[in-house]
Amino acid sequence: MTPPTPLKFKIQIMCGDEIAMGPGKADLLDAIAEHRSISAAGRAMGMSYRRTWLLVDAMNRCWQGPLVATTPGNQKAGAHLTALGEEVLGRYRQLQSDAEQASGAGFAAIAGHLLAAPRPAKRSKEPASDDPTAAV
Repeated sequence: MTPPTPLKFKIQIMCGDEIAMGPGKADLLDAIAEHRSISAAGRAMGMSYRRTWLLVDAMNRCWQGPLVATTPGNQKAGAHLTALGEEVLGRYRQLQSDAEQASGAGFAAIAGHLLAAPRPAKRSKEPASDDPTAAV
């Protein structure tokens, strides 16, 4: 197993105070495309049915049109990405890739100074929070 890279990007696209797209929502869209079901995608990702639906609802409310379309339960139930959903997902994945590639040289310049794991915390007596002479 390959150890995780010490550099992690988390690109979030905001719509007001709501996350319109982020790594978890992109993974959920991938799972919906694969399973053609919102509930099956959630199960595959270890999420509750409610949590999965809340994420889909948030995405569908944040863009000019829905990213996920569903078929009513009285017909053959299922879900799929809309054309907008496919476009947003593809462009988000490209944005992630571009950011990772652009950071390569900058990160390489400081990576040699990074430890594999943090040193143990030093146990020291903390100054009282109301002590005016305590260092900030």
